[in-house]
Parts: sequence; C-alpha cells; structure tokens
Amino acid sequence: MTGETTVRTAVRFHGRSTQRKALRALLDALPHHGGHLLVAGEPGLGRTTLLRWAARSFRAGPVLHLGPDPGAHVTVGQLLDTLRTASAAAPVLVCADDAHLWDAPARTALGRAVRRLSTADRVGLLLSVASDRPVAPEFARLPVVHLDPLTPPDAAALLDDATDGAAAPAVREQLLAEAEGNPALLVALVRRLSPAELRGHRPLPRPLADSAALAEVAGGAPSGLSAHARDLLLTVAAAGQGTDGTDADAGLVQDALRRLRPEPGPGAGAEPVPDHLVLAGDRFRFRSPLVRRTVHATATSERRRAVHRALAEVLEGGGHRLTGLLHRSWSLGGPEPAPAAADRLAAVAADGAVPASHGLRATAYARAAELTADGARRAERYTAAAEQALLAGCPERARPLLAAARDRAAPAAVRGRAELVRGVTELRDGPVGDAHQSLLLAASLLAADAPADAAAAVLAAADAAWAAGDLPACLATLAPEPPHRAEGPPPGSDGPAGARSAVAHPAAVVHDHRVGMRALLEGRLDRAGAPLGQVVERGRTEDRPEALLRSAAAALLLGDVDAARRGGARALAAARQHGSDTLVPQALEYLAYAELRAGRHPQARTHAEEGLRTALRTGQRNTAAHHRAVLALAASIEEEPDVVARHVTAALDTARRHGLAQAATLAQWAAARADLGRGRPFDAADRLGLLVLPGPGRGHFAVWRLAVPCFVEAAVLAGRHEDARAVLTDFAGWAAFGADPQAAAQLARCHALLAPAEHADALYRSALDRHDEAGGDFERARTALLYGKWLRRRRRPREARGRLGTALAGFERCGAGVWAAQARDELRALGAAPQGTGTGTPARLGLLTPQQLRIARHVAEGATNREAALALGVSTRTVDYHLRKVFAALGVRSRLELARMVGEAEQAHEVQGVREVRRGGPQEKTGAQH
Repeated sequence: MTGETTVRTAVRFHGRSTQRKALRALLDALPHHGGHLLVAGEPGLGRTTLLRWAARSFRAGPVLHLGPDPGAHVTVGQLLDTLRTASAAAPVLVCADDAHLWDAPARTALGRAVRRLSTADRVGLLLSVASDRPVAPEFARLPVVHLDPLTPPDAAALLDDATDGAAAPAVREQLLAEAEGNPALLVALVRRLSPAELRGHRPLPRPLADSAALAEVAGGAPSGLSAHARDLLLTVAAAGQGTDGTDADAGLVQDALRRLRPEPGPGAGAEPVPDHLVLAGDRFRFRSPLVRRTVHATATSERRRAVHRALAEVLEGGGHRLTGLLHRSWSLGGPEPAPAAADRLAAVAADGAVPASHGLRATAYARAAELTADGARRAERYTAAAEQALLAGCPERARPLLAAARDRAAPAAVRGRAELVRGVTELRDGPVGDAHQSLLLAASLLAADAPADAAAAVLAAADAAWAAGDLPACLATLAPEPPHRAEGPPPGSDGPAGARSAVAHPAAVVHDHRVGMRALLEGRLDRAGAPLGQVVERGRTEDRPEALLRSAAAALLLGDVDAARRGGARALAAARQHGSDTLVPQALEYLAYAELRAGRHPQARTHAEEGLRTALRTGQRNTAAHHRAVLALAASIEEEPDVVARHVTAALDTARRHGLAQAATLAQWAAARADLGRGRPFDAADRLGLLVLPGPGRGHFAVWRLAVPCFVEAAVLAGRHEDARAVLTDFAGWAAFGADPQAAAQLARCHALLAPAEHADALYRSALDRHDEAGGDFERARTALLYGKWLRRRRRPREARGRLGTALAGFERCGAGVWAAQARDELRALGAAPQGTGTGTPARLGLLTPQQLRIARHVAEGATNREAALALGVSTRTVDYHLRKVFAALGVRSRLELARMVGEAEQAHEVQGVREVRRGGPQEKTGAQH
C-alpha cells in the first residue's frame, strides 16, 4: 500500500428512516410527557450515530449525555433528583450510549430510575446497547428499536458519499459485498485502501476485510473466555463459513471439538454457552454476524486450520463430500495455489448428484478459484461461482465474483459466460440498456463454442429491450439466428454440468420463443401462434423453472391467461423445489400479470405482495418495480389512493433510473385509473393521453393499448372526443389480434361511448355479450356501469336500475370499492337505495364470511388491526386483507360507518352470524383463516 484513502467525515445520514421515525416520535412528545427507547444493533451499525442525530434534532430543552460508565457510585436517588430537577423548567433528553458496558450497579440504578419516573416528568431516555450479547435484565422491558444492516442501495449511497464516487466499479462491488451492510466496516475498508487501490489501478489487498479491520469495528474478539469457550466460538464460526450462515449444527460442532481436544480440561462440558452464542434446538447461532467473522479472522492461523481440519474429518466421515472438501481446503492455509485440491473441489461442486444449495456451490467454486494458479481456469471457476450466487438470489455476491473472473487470457467461451451472468444480473437489478449490451456481447463471445448459451443470451437481450420499450432493438435482437453446429462442453470445462447454471436453456424452447416473439412483434399472428404454442405446450411436462417461465411468458403473449397461470404456478413450485431463489420473484410476476389480465385483482395483489418481498430480499429492484406496478393497478380499483400513490412513486423511481418503460407505463396507468375511479376524468385523461396518443412520450409498445379503454372513457367524460377517436383504429387492430381476451368487449364499449344515441344501446349490449364470453367481473361491471349511466340520462330508470345493480354486484364481488361507490351514487340518483344501506344492513352483513364477520365486530368495537389479530389468533396481514374486503362489500369508507352498520345489525337481531360471534357459539370455528 502507498497510503490510506481519506474518508469524508461529514457524510449524510443514509437509511434508518424507520428508526428515525420512532426516535422523532419520542422527541416530539417530550414537551408533554416522558418516554424511553432502547436502540439495539450489532457493532458498527450506527447506534452512536443515531443517538447523536437525536441529540442534534432535539430543540425543546437540554440534552444530558451519560458517559460509557457512570460508575458504581451512581444511586437511584441521585439520578432521579438530577433528572427531575432538570426537567422542571424544560423537557430533558438523556442519551446513554453503550449502556451494555456499564457495570452492574450503574445499570441497576438506571433501570430503577426509569421505572420510577412518571410520564409527567418530561424526561426522554435513549439508551444504546450492542446486540451481540443478551440485553441486560435491567433494560429488558424497555421498548426496542432494532438496527439492521443497511440495504444495498443505502450502503452504495454511503460508499459514494464517503469517497466522492471515486471507487472503480469493480472495487465498489467488492467493498459493498465485503461490508455486508455494516456502515462502520464499509468506511473502515475504504480507509484501508490507497487511492490507487480504490480507483482500481492496483490489486486490492487479500483478504479485503482482514482481522485488523474487523476487530476495529467489532471492538476486538470476545475476551475473558476459557480455552474451551474460545474453541467453541471458533468452531461455530468456521462451521458457519461452510454453510453460508451464522448458525451451525450443534452435533457437528461437538464432534469437531472432541477431535480438536481429545482430552478437554476439567469442567469443559459443563461450561455455559458463551454470551455471543445462542443454542436454539440443535443449532448454534452467533448473535452477531460481524462477531462471527471477527472470531474467525482473529484466531491464529494454526488454530483456525486445526478447526477446519477437524470439521472436514467429521463431515467426510458423515458422507458430506462438498462441505468436507471445503473445510479440507481451508485447512491448507492461505490462498496459495493447490491444483489438486482445487480440481477436486470444482469437480464435486459441478456434480449435480451431490446435494448442495446454490450458495454452497458458489462458495466451493470461489474457493477452488482461489486455489487455482492458471488464469483462464481461475476465471472460469469464479464465473461458475457467480452463476450459482445469482441462482441463490445473491446478486450482490455475484458481482464481485464476476469482477474477480476478469482475465483477458481466458477463452472467449469463459468470458462470454461471465458476460451472460453479468447481463442477467443487470436485467434484474440495473439499467436494462446496459444489460442489453452485455447480453449481446455474451452472445457474440459464446457463438462459436457454446451456441445454445449464445441463443439464450440473445433471448435475454430481447427481454432487456422489451423491458426498455425499445421495439427496434427488440426486433433486431430477435433477427433469424444463423445455423450452427452441434454443441458440446468447452474443452477442459469443469462448469456446472449437473449443477444447473444461472441461465439454463432448453434449446427448443429458446428457438421457438425467439421465432414466435419476433413474429408477434411484426404483427404476424399466423406465424407466432405455432411456435409460441409449442413453448406453452412444453410447459405441461417440464420441471425446469426456466422453461416453465418461458411457457408462462409465451402464454401471456398469446393472451392465454389460464395457461399463463398454470405455467407461472408450475414455475413457482419448480423454483422453490430447486432452491432457485432468484427465479421466485419472476414466477410470481408472471402469475400476477396473468391474474391481472383475467381481471382477478385480489389474486394479482396477493402474488405481487409476495413477489415484492422476495424481489427485495434477493436484490432484484427491477423485478420489484414490476410488482409495485401490479400492486398499484390492483389498488387502483379499491378505495386506497394513498396505496396507489406509494406504489406508483416507488415503481417510477426505479423505472426512471433503470429505463423500465414497461413498469413505468403500468404504474402511470394505475395512477390514471385511480383518478378515473374517483371521479376525476380530466386528471385521468391528461395522464393517459401521454401514454396512448401518438408522440415521443407514448407508453410501452406492448402495454399502452391496454390503457386505451380507460383513456377513451376519461376523454369522453372530459369532452375530448376527437382524441378518443384517434386511438380507436390502433385499438381495433389490437382487438382483432386476439391476444387480449377483454379487448373485443372493451372496443364495443368504447364505440358505445362515442356513438350517437340510436347506436349506443346496441353497442353496450354487444359489449356485455362479449364480456360474458371473455369473463372477468371488473371489466363487465365497468361496462354495465357506463350503460346504466347512459340509460339513466335517457330517462329509462327501470332498465338503468337493473344495469347499475349488476354493476354494483360485480364491483363488490371483485373488491372494486371505489367503482362500487360510483354505482351506488348512480342508484341513489335514481331514488333506489343500494343494498348495504338503511334497512338492508343486516342482509348485507349476512353476505360476509364468518371470518370477516368476526373481524368486522372487533373493529367496530374499537380494536386496532393488531388487537383484532391477537384476539382471533391470526396475523395482522390477514386482518388487513379481510378488512379491505369488508369495507368493499359493505360500501363503507371508515371505521365509524362500519361500527354504525354492525350496531344496526345487532339491534335488529337479523344476522345469526353476528349473534353467534357475540355468544362465542359453534359458528366461531367455521370460518376459514386465510
């Protein structure tokens, strides 16, 4: 090293919005009453920073800082007198950092003082403790704010802020992966590098997070322990290294300890488990991942190798080949080349018959690469490690492995595989334009030696162009493929033959999907149907998640939503069975789209909610943006404008930065449909006009037509008839295309909206007939609502009541609360009392399920969603879900209206279900808990 990088000290606060919100609530309440919070987190996560932020933010009175150990002389009386005296004139904030380091008398004094303070004392107490050990009993009852590692975007923002963006991309990826979201460790690693190393001009030190950096952040390795306890900690740390986790099998650990210490000292077996460990069932777990890494890194090299050797012997004796070989390789010492060990490790990692997770295979390939001297072979093994890391749902781990795989001497096929993995990673979590170019480069590098891989790269590049809304690039990418020779594995390859790669690709599926997709984009349905139909048909017998995903995608292209649901569900099951965490969010995305196209918004919402969680957990922000767009569309038919706005904002934030035209179009459509449902046609027409009218800002080429019916309705209501007519020619072509089962009925509805009176009646009837053929409650109810409105204006009340009643029932059936409100308003304008109000209340409640009745009664009595969940023994999310259904079914907009309706029903004694809930009778057990 030639020097250290100077890290900016005045960096912005990154992340922690939830924790700061909790602290802000305490600070804001202090002028009126006291309170206290315990901030807990492992070393380096920013407990001190958070307390300093709170102290700077508090303006209502003085701030009292208690030192790291106030000493045993502190008494309860002294503390109480000091705090009460200080708070007499103004509220006081007390900050006690690292309270776990205080001695027992001081902790006891503080704990008793807190219990004896009343809320009227206007004293706010903020304590911070490290979560790498149990919370002291004196603080156990305090409300806790937990600090988790920074999210990847927040960690990246911190790194860029600390370095002024000077880190080279490959260096940046490795720093972020090594820090694992720990801000103090990230800053310590940056400080350790020289400017040349930070900019990528010199190789990085190995290991990047060495014992000194880890010990600095963790406060040193655990001390004051017996030799047996130290060995126990080290063995658990080493065992966890081989399973990609912070826990380890207790039996394995004890067997390894017996080999490590054939004759343990007296009383070793009776020693308690060290505070840094938790024994849960048959698993040992470190309370802090950072402490686990520190224990392993700070042990002597001789003892560390001995522990790995003992673990290897136990694992190999138990038939665990891959983990045994891994520990055997770590017992060799540092990263010095060991060709024989590297070859054995890579061969077993590539053996699909060996049971192992993708994460474990990634670790094995990476270790084999470290022990490999030949640059080309080393690059190949790092690439294989990145493939497996991507399948495990860890793109943040794959990126530095790809950086390590760079070797200009590697064969084109190896470099092509690395570029393919990089492109797929960017497709899910990066600018899709960059992904498109990486995948095209991969295809060119793979064309000669791995044509099937090259074809898969081309299809993935087309996916990237599709996501970007770049139709010319999509067509150019899907150009007819050149003939190629039969493919075999590259000479000398030890890649994952049995172990699946990150982009498994049945050649026939790839070929048919490519041909059919291009024909579809060219408007040649006659040529698209057969190859895409073959892709769909293969999904009936496939068990590989990649082929099943293609089957679901092909079905969506053809408008076969039932086949898309089947393919998506099978892909989801296969991804879970194979442990392909990275493919789960994509399967859920296709499932959500299929349900949305079928008009089943609640089911789409359920899939998208799970898809969003898994996409964020596996670092797939692009996939998360698509799920947020689906959630916004699902919420747009309900009475949840805030939910729509939240999902739209989040989806557009990622879509704009990563060039996701498809997600952006769906999100903007959702915002406009919410406006239309709430009776704001001018706003809806303005939003939708940008998406559907010709011009540079037109929405995604395969999505904007789906929004045309909404635009026509909004434009007609806003008096923009010519604009509405301008898009119908294109939409008529789309309806004739046959890829959207709802389009023909929607087209007839659009013509009815624009037609003179003498033709509109027949067009509305024709639209309803077509809805009966296509199915879908929501779209049929929208047509019935518009028809009912038209009939009312034509002074045909009897017919209008029938159509509006049908619309109301349809909206209630699919949970479209905001549209149901429109139908009720129209019925009231006719002088007809909609069902669910007035004397019809008990009958309306009778339509609820027993579970919904129970939830409705608890909420009507004033219970929060959490309280209702606790009372019924279900999750809060279950209560949230059913309560939305209750509000939609009853047509109420507030808890007050719900309470009034339930009260009326109970007074009338006409709903047996309500009386059974009150008595706790036999019906209490009949409701299914979803």
